[in-house]
Amino acid sequence: MNVGELAKGVAAATGTSEADAKKAIAAVFDQIAAAAAKGEEVSINGFGKFTVKDRPEREGRNPSTGESMTIAASKKVAFTAAKGLKDKL
Repeated sequence: MNVGELAKGVAAATGTSEADAKKAIAAVFDQIAAAAAKGEEVSINGFGKFTVKDRPEREGRNPSTGESMTIAASKKVAFTAAKGLKDKL
């Protein structure tokens, strides 16, 4: 499913236009991204939780040369599905 298909489904379920549904979907994802950039957790009841996790600096290998290298510390967004979503699967 892509954004267009998702927007069609949301528009049909809410009785709005596809354009309005796309705007709403974009706004939701923008808010989740903004919260993640601040390091905040976003929890949506019945769906899941988005959290920011720290990845520490670690040793790795360059795949083309096999040379050891240090991979810098970084952050990532993790998603944990809620029980309601898991039950639907």
